[in-house]
Amino acid sequence: MVGGGSGPAWQSGGVSVSREAFEQRDRDDPLAGRRDLFVLPDGVIYLDGNSLGALVRTVPERMRSAVEDEWGSGLIRSWNDADWYTAPQRVGAQLAALVGADADEVIVCDSTSVNLFKVLVAAARLEPTRRTIVTDETTFPTDAYITTEAAGLTGTVVSSVASDEVVAAMEAAGEDLLAVSLTDVDYRTARRHDMRAITQRAHELGGLAVWDLCHSAGVLPVDLAGCSVDLAVGCTYKYLNGGPGSPAFVFVAARHLDAIQQPLPGWHGHARPFALEAAYEPAPGIVRMLSGTAPQLGLLALEAALTAYKDVALDDVRAKSIALTEAFIELADERLAAHGFTVASPRRSAERGSHVALGHDHAYGITQALIARGVIGDFREPNLVRLGFAPLYVRHVDVWDAVELLVDVMEREEWTDAAHQQRNAVT
Repeated sequence: MVGGGSGPAWQSGGVSVSREAFEQRDRDDPLAGRRDLFVLPDGVIYLDGNSLGALVRTVPERMRSAVEDEWGSGLIRSWNDADWYTAPQRVGAQLAALVGADADEVIVCDSTSVNLFKVLVAAARLEPTRRTIVTDETTFPTDAYITTEAAGLTGTVVSSVASDEVVAAMEAAGEDLLAVSLTDVDYRTARRHDMRAITQRAHELGGLAVWDLCHSAGVLPVDLAGCSVDLAVGCTYKYLNGGPGSPAFVFVAARHLDAIQQPLPGWHGHARPFALEAAYEPAPGIVRMLSGTAPQLGLLALEAALTAYKDVALDDVRAKSIALTEAFIELADERLAAHGFTVASPRRSAERGSHVALGHDHAYGITQALIARGVIGDFREPNLVRLGFAPLYVRHVDVWDAVELLVDVMEREEWTDAAHQQRNAVT
């Protein structure tokens, strides 16, 4: 059973902290009503929205209608009658508002990996005399694989450096800097780069700035326009709750749209798709970033899921994210350090996304034991218990109860159970 009564009160800086105090925080929370928009199983504290967002209640009916009515009865007519055809642009416009972009600068299509490949090759074509892409050696592995492949195909080189050496590497590249390509929030530790400062420095050096927003979109007030970002990509199945494998998005700053040439020119990105011409001519604007037919059901599910953000101020989302993660870190220091845990995420909120990573020598078994107790997080190599705090549905009492249960798991040594040591295919 999740939760165990009020639990003990703890002293923090001379102030008593209790579950009742956390309950009061929830009563004062301007986002409290958003939780009712999600399907959340009884007896579960869901702290893995940074990997897969919870199901938004509007999605099942939208999927039923799309499958039974639009596909089942409407058949191919639904491309027109149900306006399937413009879904990539329509949903992209909704997403644009969440990442600080104009409606015509974002489109939904393909996967993050495919879109990153597109924008990196496109960047090389925009700046053909420049040859160095600077990236962070701790970036998500797929980003590293795609960057290496894109560089090999375009005759560019990758300079992969430590997080705190990115600016120095850009400056070392100098006039050869093609682009800096970074993940805004680190997938392991939640460490944030300074998007504004790094983008500005890239531009001062004559290069482009490319950002991966997978752990940012929907939980941080990203400001692509204000930071003058050139290109960006991101997934939609984490904090945006689009569902497993929901299509990704790509951003191209308006100033580049007329010149950008992406390397996967499919018929949906053609200026006249149904003319079926042999020669390719890119569509005007962001539509040219499309390749093949969009994953329509995934798009429609995402469109329904995004209703959870209607009339939500991202500043409120960020404020709650900070409150939740700071509360968790505070309790981790007080109650978990004695059990061998260390906080692997930045302690300054300005440098941290919306998940917290705890280091422990037995992190995998602990994660599995915690899941068995109804607190769902995940494990990341080499030794991290990763817990995500999605502000639209995670409560302050969830933080309190998760720590209570984690303490109990450690005191009972439940993580030593053989069943919790067996590695699953997905960790």
